[in-house]
Amino acid sequence: MEARHFAGLETLLARLGRTPADIRTVLLTHAHPDHTGLAERLRRAGAEIWIQERDAASLGDGPRSAVRHAKPERSPLPYLLRRPAALGAPLHLARGGAFTAPAVGTAHGFGAAGLPATLPGGPRAVPVPGHTPGSTAYLFAERGLLFTGDALVTYDGLTGRTGPRLVTRGFTHDSAAALASLELLSGPAGALVLPGHGDPFTEGPRAAVERAREAGRH
Repeated sequence: MEARHFAGLETLLARLGRTPADIRTVLLTHAHPDHTGLAERLRRAGAEIWIQERDAASLGDGPRSAVRHAKPERSPLPYLLRRPAALGAPLHLARGGAFTAPAVGTAHGFGAAGLPATLPGGPRAVPVPGHTPGSTAYLFAERGLLFTGDALVTYDGLTGRTGPRLVTRGFTHDSAAALASLELLSGPAGALVLPGHGDPFTEGPRAAVERAREAGRH
């Protein structure tokens, strides 16, 4: 999976007249292995890797440590028994090497002060703990983009449900904190919400948050 995804990234960058060496900064929303697979490879190509400090230890310890550092609130097994099709996602990750990807050699951890103002694009880090202790959204206000990671998704692979929502408790460390963190997600009224899983949400951050709160915890 890592090699295939990296090749796909190279193809996309080539269309823009760029290469992986042109990537200066990688912002990680959290340390789960399906969100960190290319981080080390891009770091070796010259990129700085940034992650909220509460999730930083998982990067150095490797992808299999994510559950140890942020144990899910519930076992995913009951969800898989109710919906066996959901097993396809973790099997796909395993076959692709997501759980054996290299640990990230060096990452920059940020705390309450947020990201340096000098980073490309002027991103603002929005702490949204719950899915993991260090879950972070990134707002690019001038471009009208809000990357929510897994703090808010529009597709939950375990339940098969769509629309703005929290990730199920089978993959979430603290669902009560995740629900409370929704109120921290904000941005321009017309900002495009780009979740970690599922389709982009075009009705803006506030509508996405309201829909996710209505969906509740599962």
